Amino acid sequence: MDLIHKFLNLVAPTFTFFSFVFLLPPFYFFNFFLSILRSVFSENVARKVIVITGASSGIGEHLAYEYGRRGARLALTARREKSLQEIADRARDLGSPDVIVIRADVSKVDDCRRLVEETVNHFGRLDHLVNNAGINTVCMFEDAPPDMSLFRAIMDTNFWGSVYTTRFAVPHLKNSKGKIVVMSSAASWMNDPRTSVYNASKAALTAFFDTLRIELGSEVKITIVTPGFIESEITQGKFLQRDGNMEVQQDMRDVQVSSIPVASASGCAQAIVNSASKGDRYLTQPSWFRVTYLWKMFFPELVEWGYILSHFSRPGAPHQQAPSKKILDFTGLKNVVYPSSIQSPEIKTD
Repeated sequence: MDLIHKFLNLVAPTFTFFSFVFLLPPFYFFNFFLSILRSVFSENVARKVIVITGASSGIGEHLAYEYGRRGARLALTARREKSLQEIADRARDLGSPDVIVIRADVSKVDDCRRLVEETVNHFGRLDHLVNNAGINTVCMFEDAPPDMSLFRAIMDTNFWGSVYTTRFAVPHLKNSKGKIVVMSSAASWMNDPRTSVYNASKAALTAFFDTLRIELGSEVKITIVTPGFIESEITQGKFLQRDGNMEVQQDMRDVQVSSIPVASASGCAQAIVNSASKGDRYLTQPSWFRVTYLWKMFFPELVEWGYILSHFSRPGAPHQQAPSKKILDFTGLKNVVYPSSIQSPEIKTD
C-alpha cells in the first residue's frame, strides 16, 4: 500500500499539471458558451413562488424587492414581523401579485418546517428557496463564554437554519424543478480574525450545498453566493453579544471592514436573482472580490500576516486602536466607501 501512495505522489502532480494545461482552455471556452446560453434562456420568475429567509433587512429585504419587480409571488420570513409587513407592502407596490409574511426563527427546526408548510399551503407550490438568514459576532475565540452558547447560536442560524429549511423544501422543489439560493460568504475563505465561527458557518454552507448539488443532480439547481462586504446590518456593526442580545458596535465594524468598499444591497440582490435565474453554480458579489480567493490560495502566509498587522492593536491597547481603523479614520474614507445606510447606528426594531 505504501508503494502505491509513493507512486501516486510522483504521478498525480504531473498528471494534474498537464491535464490543466490541455483541459483548462476548452473547459473555460465551453463554460463561456454555456453562460451565454443561460443568459439568453434565463428563467422568468413571474408568478413563481419564492421563499426568502432573513427578509427583514439587508440583502434579504432587497431580494424581496428584486423578485417583486419581476412579478414573483413571495413568502417572506424573519423574526421581526413589523419590518416584514413593511417590506411586503413595498414588494407588492413594485409588482409582486401576492406576498405573505411568516414570522419564524430558522434556528428552530419546527419553525423551518412550518414556514415551508405555510408557503405551500398558501401558494400550492414552491419554486425558489433563498437561504439568506444569518447573524455574526465579533469575539476572540478565547474570550467566548465557556459554554459555547455564543458560537452555537451562530451555527444554529447560519448553518442549521439553512439545512433545516432546505430539508423540508426539497420535496416541493423537486416537483417544480426549482432552485436553491444559498448565502455563504467570502468569509468562508478570507478568515477575518474575531469571526472564527461565522467564517466556519459559511464554509460549512458551501461544503454542504456543494455536496447536496451532487445528490440532487438536475432535479434542483443550487446557486451558492459568496458576497464580500455588502450593505446590511452586519456591515452596519450589528453583532451578537455574550449575553445573547444584538448590539451595534460600529468601532469594531470599522476594525473588521476597514477601508474596503461596501457594495449596495440592491445591486447585490439584482445580481443574485440574475444568477439564480440563469442556473449559475456560484456567484461572488462584487465580482472583484473573487481575487481574494486567489490570494488566499497562493499566498496564505501573506494574507495571515496582513490580518495580524492590520486587525490587532499593540498589547494592552483596546481593539478599537487597530491599524485598520486608524487608517479608515485618518484618510476619511468612511464617507466614500461606506453607504450612508450603514453609517448610522440605528437599526430596525419591532
